[in-house]
Amino acid sequence: QVQLVESGGGLVQAGDSLMLSCTVSGLTFSWYAMGWFRQAPGKEREFVSAISRNGGKSFDTDSVKGRFTISRDSGKKTVYLQMASLKPEDTAIYYCAGSRAYDDNYLGTSVGQYNFWGQGTQVTVSS
Repeated sequence: QVQLVESGGGLVQAGDSLMLSCTVSGLTFSWYAMGWFRQAPGKEREFVSAISRNGGKSFDTDSVKGRFTISRDSGKKTVYLQMASLKPEDTAIYYCAGSRAYDDNYLGTSVGQYNFWGQGTQVTVSS
């Protein structure tokens, strides 16, 4: 059974930092590029950040560049999203996802490129 389990969400004030974690089981972690997406009420799920299967490449959406950092730990089979300088517009359910990769350079930036998804963790940023 493939499972992706997010944790670390919560209620914070604007300007605060928060670290999200996603622990993966049931798949070969090193074969997958990993990504973070978010979805606010009434809006479509949107891409946030992604990292290649070996951690050598990452890409962030414009709205989080310079504030969010994605990373992965092969031993723990965990992907992280370090979020800093949080803004109210960052409020959303955050999902981690895995995308089957066949080379070290690949990472996906679209929902449709991902094969497996976690249940999500709520991040709320108050003003």
